[in-house]
Amino acid sequence: MAQYPAQLDGVFIALADPTRRAVVRRLGHGPTSVGDLAREFPMTLPSFMKHVRTLESNGLIRTVKSGRVRTCVLNRERLALVDDWLAEQRQIWTERTDRLEQFVTGTEENRQ
Repeated sequence: MAQYPAQLDGVFIALADPTRRAVVRRLGHGPTSVGDLAREFPMTLPSFMKHVRTLESNGLIRTVKSGRVRTCVLNRERLALVDDWLAEQRQIWTERTDRLEQFVTGTEENRQ
């Protein structure tokens, strides 16, 4: 994952906000117009659009304009960055806890 630090940082920054996480969660059910998404949040449309732009600039969503309607679509591949990073972290910590367990339960001869 070392080749993606800036991308991964951007994804985590985008997901750090509860409004943006709620948008990602909602888009997990399918594409939705910006207007429909914005109705679910107690803020002005310009404020909500800042969240949409943050998600879009970090690659978590794509927007498509058709006439006067802008539709948001979740980019599931971008979420795979987080999944890959978490899998890597799980592996590291599993190995560490396995080594710790061997150290704690092993005999003095096994520690050398």
